[in-house]
Amino acid sequence: MKKILKINQKIKPFTKEISIEGDKSLSIRWALLASQAKGTSKAYNLLRSEDVLSTLKCLKTLGIKVKLRKNCCEIKSKGLNKFNYKNNITLNAGNSGTLGRLIMGLLIHSNKKIKIIGDKSLSKRDFLRVTEPLKKMGASFKTSKGRLPIKIQGTSIPKPINYIENKGSAQCKSSVMLAALNTKGVTSIKARKSRNHTELLYKYLNIPIKIYKKKKIDIIKVRGVKAIKTFNYKIPSDISSCAFFITLTILSNKSKILIKNVNLNPTRTGFLKIIKLMGIKTIVKNKKNYKGEIIGDLQIKSHNTIKPINCPTTLNSASIDEFLLIFLIAAKAKGVSFFKNLSELNEKESPRLKWGSRILNKIGIKTKTTKHSIKIFGNPQLKVTKKVEIKNFLKDHRVFMASVIASIAFGGPMWHIHDRDSINTSFPSFLKKISEFGVKIN
Repeated sequence: MKKILKINQKIKPFTKEISIEGDKSLSIRWALLASQAKGTSKAYNLLRSEDVLSTLKCLKTLGIKVKLRKNCCEIKSKGLNKFNYKNNITLNAGNSGTLGRLIMGLLIHSNKKIKIIGDKSLSKRDFLRVTEPLKKMGASFKTSKGRLPIKIQGTSIPKPINYIENKGSAQCKSSVMLAALNTKGVTSIKARKSRNHTELLYKYLNIPIKIYKKKKIDIIKVRGVKAIKTFNYKIPSDISSCAFFITLTILSNKSKILIKNVNLNPTRTGFLKIIKLMGIKTIVKNKKNYKGEIIGDLQIKSHNTIKPINCPTTLNSASIDEFLLIFLIAAKAKGVSFFKNLSELNEKESPRLKWGSRILNKIGIKTKTTKHSIKIFGNPQLKVTKKVEIKNFLKDHRVFMASVIASIAFGGPMWHIHDRDSINTSFPSFLKKISEFGVKIN
């Protein structure tokens, strides 16, 4: 039987200071790069979610030594491309597109066949976006229409390539960057603006990389290496996870929150820039640079007046994981908000653009949607008067968590939100954090 969360409680005013688990993108990237560094690397505040645990399990299957301790994670490797595994092994990426796509780049030099699988949701997502450039580097693939399961076999001499990444996907860019480590020469990537965690880690590790920033694109050049140094990393809090509590604060009455040690990488803070355009102020305290990443403490208060927005598409990539929450904020705006060029949202764990519209419709907000856009007719006096049920969303963790935020921010007679275990993908402690705000979790 599916696990259903039942909520019929509107949150009371609060003043809270909280800390959030480590950034998922950085947790996965640390693990993958640590698997290529000769020696022992350690990570603190590593996110213990299913996506990250799937990453560690895949590395173990590839012969990497992994120790998950109470306060840290240790990875011990023999160095670049020193995986040790049998032919025809299977790697299960679970629900993680980041893991599934990035690990293919690491396997460019593999001389044995490997099968990569994922769960029902991941198996519906497009992998041609990474298999095509990796083919040009010398890997071979067996797949059905670019979907999982996929069989990969690498090459003994990976070739550097010129690659155009036009989707604004950090996963595609990073997969090619990881493959480039094993080449003799320079791989050049012309990429639409997207998250730059991999680039910052390369700089910190002194991996030969040059970045030329243009208005809408980055030109990234990566030279192959013979070795990578080990590194320890204290992973900052995930801005995408923090966004749920920021949204809750904005939509609540007379409330204030301080979130400690948050990753404020400019390629990830589109959410903060969008809500600023909606008249919502965020205060950053204790801002500093940590191994290339900008981190700091975020303070925010509730807002009674929210401005509608014609959202600049230049902010889409830097806020792609937070749009369900932005839609909830727009629901309380005084006027009509418009968001476009969001087809990439439907390439996530579920068709999130459709689900954003469905959730709003269920609580009485009118929307108009196309394949890539949504118009939201806000209502500052919104009151939920009917029972709301959220189900059949392919166990998308962000749909579940956004629904929980909506339920306690807007209230209503009763919410039934299915698949509560979906949070294990990215934010296992989410409901525990919610309960700290005085919300009863049945």
